[in-house]
Amino acid sequence: MSAVYAISLVVSAACLVLLDVRFGLVFRRRPLIATATLAIGVVFFVAWDAVGIGLGVFRHLDSSWATGILLAPEFPLEELLFLLFLCYLTLILLSGWRRWREEPRREREDAR
Repeated sequence: MSAVYAISLVVSAACLVLLDVRFGLVFRRRPLIATATLAIGVVFFVAWDAVGIGLGVFRHLDSSWATGILLAPEFPLEELLFLLFLCYLTLILLSGWRRWREEPRREREDAR
């Protein structure tokens, strides 16, 4: 039993938090909306996984990289961590893209 994958997901998520704090992309900008959006995304993908598990499409296989902790049948801890990471990364990418796209407009307006 190892926790390499879980630890790498937590470290990667911590890096996302640092980006978010540094550039004020998601939670510093609109904390309630960000929390709700993150929760909705995670719940959607957990439901997606539950359907896949129920249909036999997804199944858990033991790995030397994983903790072996199952939150539900065929649903490992790492899957929940990955879904949190995936949804947070998506929020940061969208917010960063919007900010990057709006920068030239701001610069043009400031120049006038």
